[in-house]
Amino acid sequence: MTNRPPKCLNRQAFTLGADLDRDVRALTEEWGTEDALRRLWQKDESLWTGADENNWMGWLDIVDHELTRIAEYRNFGDEVRRETFSDAVLLGMGGSSLGPEVLADIFGSVPGYPRLRILDSTDPAQLRATEEAVALDKTLFIVSSKSGSTLEPNILKDYFFERVKSLVGAERAGGRFIVVTDPGSSLEKTARVAGFRRIFHGDPSIGGRYSVLSAFGLVPAAAIGLDVGRLLDDARMMMRSCGPDVPAAENPGVHLGLAMGAAERQGHDKVTIVTAAKISGFGAWAEQLIAESTGKDGRGLIPVDGEPLGPPEVYGRDRLFIQLRLGGANEPRQEAALAALEEAGHPIVRIDIASLNALVQEFVRWEFAIAAAGVVVGINPFDQPDVETSKVRTRELTSAFEEARELPADVPVIAREGIELYTDRSNAEALRQAGAGDSIESWLRAHFDRIRPGDYLAILAYVARSSAHREVLEKARLALRDAKRVATCLGFGPRFLHSTGQAYKGGPNSGVFLQITTEGGADLTVPGRRYSFGVVEAAQARGDFDVLAERGRRVLRLHLKTDITAGLESIVARTRQALG
Repeated sequence: MTNRPPKCLNRQAFTLGADLDRDVRALTEEWGTEDALRRLWQKDESLWTGADENNWMGWLDIVDHELTRIAEYRNFGDEVRRETFSDAVLLGMGGSSLGPEVLADIFGSVPGYPRLRILDSTDPAQLRATEEAVALDKTLFIVSSKSGSTLEPNILKDYFFERVKSLVGAERAGGRFIVVTDPGSSLEKTARVAGFRRIFHGDPSIGGRYSVLSAFGLVPAAAIGLDVGRLLDDARMMMRSCGPDVPAAENPGVHLGLAMGAAERQGHDKVTIVTAAKISGFGAWAEQLIAESTGKDGRGLIPVDGEPLGPPEVYGRDRLFIQLRLGGANEPRQEAALAALEEAGHPIVRIDIASLNALVQEFVRWEFAIAAAGVVVGINPFDQPDVETSKVRTRELTSAFEEARELPADVPVIAREGIELYTDRSNAEALRQAGAGDSIESWLRAHFDRIRPGDYLAILAYVARSSAHREVLEKARLALRDAKRVATCLGFGPRFLHSTGQAYKGGPNSGVFLQITTEGGADLTVPGRRYSFGVVEAAQARGDFDVLAERGRRVLRLHLKTDITAGLESIVARTRQALG
């Protein structure tokens, strides 16, 4: 992080339309009258639902706190450099992985430091691809979990510890592992017994999605040689600009949050994130922050990340576009598309980021924005009740496998040419009444015909998150958007379960879901368990499906029994045929 430009605050501009602008102005006045911003800084839970919000607001103080730990992070970075690790692999999920992923994507590693890779999947093919990309005896593993009990990082830790131990011996294996977790967690205890190199503590008063500027983001940043002090200095600039004495109309984070909350009230609840190409990774982090914070109690904002821009005629009237522009970047097609959307009356927020270094400011802006939006929407932005529900269902299924050596039987409603189609009884009855018959296409047609104005379509693919798979699925995504004029989301499981999964289950019942699972290739065993990674992934997919169905969601599952790439292409072709 050299050649830094002069410090300046990232700017934002709003083109919301008369009605939405009027509501934002009214909310801004209310915040002044009710002294809401000062109450937020005082961690007053009554500003939201009066639950336990005050217990989850350590993010307000984290920048100043972490600035006192700069020497610790610098010493750790120097230690990593001396060890000449070629790679660092972060094993985590949700907030513990998405923030570090942004930092690695945007800044990369400093010469002489390892490259950071993120593994947040139980898919055997993705796990194997990560393992094959590194030299295990020259890799530092960062096991990251706030609670220390999250399934995925723990079984990934067990797998790689056994692999490293087989190469370097039990006495030396622990020196290739560090842990980031909250004090006293089960993961900390395991790490001490196994002799892990280091244990870093997070702040128990910060939820995972708000943790990027705590040890969960800064430890991986230090490992790849980033200047943690400079990161925090940039963040502190935005933190002060969002301070308790800055009026809501001039407060960058609160102003954005009030606009998002007002948009949700008016039905513009699909927050479409548009980024410059060099900072596209930021969208996944913002996606989790929005979905997991606001999508609950039947309310909330649905984030739309990675959906290419189209002409105005392919959109409904339920969008709020937020663009992040990078200083000096020239992306005329994006600008032209947004100008056309603005002309068509869609509300747009434009955020100008001065430089790559200044992107760190956006973590702070968006954290404040979502806290403020939670006030407007009327929810607790710091809990995630429906994520926990999916975790429980997954544990039930894996426990059942441990006892019976198989998952409970599941019978498809139709099977054709290497594709099995599953759904629950309620969805099956509704789709048969709508014309579903003896072909996969008829079921898809009936399913897609249930999409109404203001809905969104989410493709939930339990396959390796690769560029090839994404490219194929984007074809189906855009075909659905253009034909139905609805927002579309694409998530890879189980990663999205710790991100958008909360909003899909707990947010507004406006989602139409297409889940994709596969037979998979060669499986990998989980050390000390009867189940494998493939079984865990299957249990996560089925648990996810079951909870969606229980919540009355419109959901189908397509199971591929053939080659994955060919099967995905087949789904694209059948989707287009179903859409006519």
